[in-house]
Amino acid sequence: MAAKTQFRGSYTALVTPFKNGAVDEAAFRALVSWQIAEGTHGLVPVGTTGESPTLSHDEHMKIVEWCIDEAKGRVPTIAGAGSNSTKEAVSLAVHAEKAGADAVLVVTPYYNKPTQEGMYHHFKAVNDAVGIPIFIYNIPPRSVVDLSVETMTRLFELKNIAGVKDATANLARVSQQRHAMGPDFIQLSGEDMTALAYMAAGGHGCISVVANVAPKACADLMTAVLKGDYAEALKIQDRLTPLHDAIFKEPGLAGAKHGLKLLCRLDEEVRLPLMPVTAPTGRIIRDAMVHAGLLN
Repeated sequence: MAAKTQFRGSYTALVTPFKNGAVDEAAFRALVSWQIAEGTHGLVPVGTTGESPTLSHDEHMKIVEWCIDEAKGRVPTIAGAGSNSTKEAVSLAVHAEKAGADAVLVVTPYYNKPTQEGMYHHFKAVNDAVGIPIFIYNIPPRSVVDLSVETMTRLFELKNIAGVKDATANLARVSQQRHAMGPDFIQLSGEDMTALAYMAAGGHGCISVVANVAPKACADLMTAVLKGDYAEALKIQDRLTPLHDAIFKEPGLAGAKHGLKLLCRLDEEVRLPLMPVTAPTGRIIRDAMVHAGLLN
């Protein structure tokens, strides 16, 4: 099993580039290499930011394989393996482990609204099927269910449950989870704007959408925090705050793709039902990128 201590800092929730409706392997590999060169601490392919709901299983698995192959062990890969079907989540997690992923990210089952006991057994099934760390992705605004601190504590007793990507937008949770499970439970913020505050309360890093566009700045912010230099982190946050806002004016992955298009890194294409950002939002993103020092 990969050492749990490696999961620290800025992890990019990678977008999935498309070209003429198909996954663009060359653009994806180039994005991975650029991210690593810019100092990103880790990669998270095929999460919701990677448009996983619109990918076929074959596309999903290929992207995981491309990411691991391109990273070549230089940084850890936490592969998205979430589904509201437990059988499907297990299958994706098993594939990710065989492909060489360092960990998997498994979202709370969306739409079918399981009970806490149902969610416990969902994650336990994944735990029992693999031998690599599992991160629980808790995002009540999208999944409509909130994995309680109590259920999370039960899950942490299992051998592979390593931590959480916390997108509850409730900063009290990081303290409550730290109290319940201790500092070894890895807590990764799932929200860019509040990640600095999350870290101050005991977080270990951030799985970031904005890091697609500003990988160096996001990594530098996390590095500063991990060194205890909150003054430097706040300076970087001040540069990034307009971008954190701008990227999420419309669905964040579309905002991130627009920013990457402005950096000439990939096409802006997304899959329905999502749409590219509107022109007014595009102007806001550009202005925020200028403020962050990413564009002239």
